[in-house]
Amino acid sequence: MDIWSLNLRHLRAVAKIAELGTVNAAALAVNLSQPAITQALARLESQIGLPLFERRHDGMAPTRAGEILAPRIDAALGHVNSPHVTMSRLRALLALVETGSYAGAGQETGLSLPSIHRAVNDLSLALRRPLVVRRGKFVITTEAGTQLAREFRLAKVELEAGLSEVAALRGVETRHIAVGAMPLSRARILPAAVARFLARRPNVKLTIVEGSRAELVEPLRGGVLDLMVGALRDPLVEPDLVQCPLFEDRPAVYARKGHPLEGAGPSPADLARYPFTLPPKGTPLRDTFERYFEANGLPHPEVPVESGSVMMIRQVMMGGDFLTVLSPDQVTVELEAGWLCELARLPENFTRLIGMTTRSSLRPTEVQAEFIADLEWAAKRVGD
Repeated sequence: MDIWSLNLRHLRAVAKIAELGTVNAAALAVNLSQPAITQALARLESQIGLPLFERRHDGMAPTRAGEILAPRIDAALGHVNSPHVTMSRLRALLALVETGSYAGAGQETGLSLPSIHRAVNDLSLALRRPLVVRRGKFVITTEAGTQLAREFRLAKVELEAGLSEVAALRGVETRHIAVGAMPLSRARILPAAVARFLARRPNVKLTIVEGSRAELVEPLRGGVLDLMVGALRDPLVEPDLVQCPLFEDRPAVYARKGHPLEGAGPSPADLARYPFTLPPKGTPLRDTFERYFEANGLPHPEVPVESGSVMMIRQVMMGGDFLTVLSPDQVTVELEAGWLCELARLPENFTRLIGMTTRSSLRPTEVQAEFIADLEWAAKRVGD
């Protein structure tokens, strides 16, 4: 079901029926007539193919579909947070922000350019703040517009989650999980969790988006991703995110096979004489690298090549005497193939936490909760 066919005012009425128990009370709460709410409810039930309420002599009781959808509607309306927002205005602003131009928004939505202009302008006037500014053929969102678009995306995510859960009650699997995968998670934990999950849920669509934390964090905050797996941050600077540790990882120093330090049991001072190739500053591995040499009273070794790609790091090391600091899980294939060798495992006080990051507002769907449980299962196997 297309969420753009929904009416936010009618959805607000449905949520009020669930909260207050009668159509009359809901009508007073949302300033609609009882017949209008009755018609809106009947249309929504027809669209989703299931009744949302049981009609009783003393009021309305939510069905299973109603119990699923009503909280999602409440959450979506909490993100919208204004009676001036209509579904057409929400859709127009999101399309404009995502495409960067009115022409692109028109192609994305199939709406006419005058309709998109009017929807965004009316929304800006109703909220009494500019949301976009023109830069030639392109559009740039203001700070208020960027924040509003993020809230609109999260509202859209809530409604899509509710509708997909309701569709599943009819045996129609439309559910989807989007996971951000940071480098370490791609080695073992995420593949194991995906394989276990899909063995039970082959019809759920899984999208894995690979990248660094810097590349994944905004898609996560904006609702494009449901969760992110990788090294946790301490402190966590984003107030709208939460972290859940899964296991501890203990990095090691690696070199190419045949490196002058191979088998020499090198000291920290020996390691410091060679250049390193590492992820950029601010990443947990880079922080661990710096703390390790500082703890041993040594200056940071040179890092002429910065990269978060294990493949790139491997190739740089194969062509010279570079060293790196990585998790053992990240170089399992390279070690088994005899391309790389471990020089020194860092002390236990240099472990880092690997885990899952989600939005604090996330209310996992049934399949999301199952996938999270599979992640925890895979993490326990890694830990053991």
